[in-house]
Order: sequence, then C-alpha cells, then structure tokens
Amino acid sequence: MLDLAPFYLTLKLAIVSTAILFVISVPVAYGLAFARWRGKVIIDALVGLPLVLPPSVLGFYLLLAFSPQNAFGRFLENYFDLRLVFTFPGLVVASVIYSLPFMIQPIQNGFRSVPVALKEAAYTLGKSRVTTLTKVLIPNMKGALLTGCMLTFAHTIGEFGVVLMVGGNIPNETRVISVTIYDEVEAMNYHQANVYASILLVFSFLVLISVYLVNNRAFKVDPYHD
Repeated sequence: MLDLAPFYLTLKLAIVSTAILFVISVPVAYGLAFARWRGKVIIDALVGLPLVLPPSVLGFYLLLAFSPQNAFGRFLENYFDLRLVFTFPGLVVASVIYSLPFMIQPIQNGFRSVPVALKEAAYTLGKSRVTTLTKVLIPNMKGALLTGCMLTFAHTIGEFGVVLMVGGNIPNETRVISVTIYDEVEAMNYHQANVYASILLVFSFLVLISVYLVNNRAFKVDPYHD
C-alpha cells in the first residue's frame, strides 16, 4: 500500500523552502546582477557551489555545523532552544542552502535581461530604487521568477544526499520520498520503489515542460527580442 506521509512531508518541505528562498533570493540576485565590486565573484562562487559540490559533502558539513556537539549547533540549542539535526527545521535550512543557486541564478539572469533603458527611465522620473525594483524590474521578469520557483521546488522534491545526512530517516518527521525509495530498494521491494520513483519521474518531467513553456511565452512577449 502506498504510504502518503513521505509525499506530504516532501511537498511541505518543497513549499516552505521555495517560499523562504524566494524572499531571500530577490534582493541577493538584484545585488549580484548590478553590483560592480571586486569581491562579487566570491559571492557568485559561493552561491553556485551547491551545483558542483557532492550532496554528501555539503550534507556532512551541515551535519557537523548543526550538531549540538559543535559550537554553532550548541549556540542554537542553548540560546534559541533550536535543534537542526534530524528535525524538519534542519531539513528546511539544509534545503534552502542546497537549492540556493536554482533560485538565485534564474532571477539574476532575469534582472540582467531587463533593458537598462527601462531602469534609467525610472530613475530619470525620480523613482526610488525600491519603486523601480517592484514596479519596473520585477513585472518585466515574471518568467525568470516563475522559472526560479519551479526549479527550486522540483529540486527540493528530488533531494536525497543532503536530506539523508541532516535529517536521517525518521518516519513522519524527516523521511521524504527520495529516502523512502532508498528504503524500499534496500528492502528489495522493487515494485513499491518503482511506484514511488515513477511518480517522481512524471512530476519532474511535467515541471520541466512547465519551465520551457513559461520561458518560451516570456520570450515571445518580450518586445526587445525577435
């Protein structure tokens, strides 16, 4: 029988992580898109690091950092009564860090794709940076925002190495769908594993189709492209 609890937990993790990342990523991507200082390349590299770092490596260092045996984890537990290791909040923090480039980079490219003339015209008319951001830039890069949200959501759905290292395998607490598939394979329940995996496969395919449709539509309505 199909256990729906991992699906619910995975969707909850993806929704919370995507919402947090969206709030964080818009100002960070804005800064990275338009900043002109030498150290920016270091921030770019840090943001993109999860793309090339093995998930087990990132998960291992997050596990060490969050552990109450070490300074940061002990600080969170003593002063905020917050434990991140093997808990859902820990999964959220780990997912936010791991999915950071999937949200920031599309939004960063979206900011760069908006014609500079629009931004300069807003400043010439006396609009503030915040007004220019919310009334001029963001409305002209909806495709990039949607792409970032969908990629982040789909990436969080499929996370395995990081969530296993930080969250472990606790039913109804940290056992997400990817970990459930791993459990079924270990138990040699290949049929059940195939059912879970097939659902993830179809879901990922549909997300990619949605991303391409959104990008194609945004490209067609852009008057500055052919």
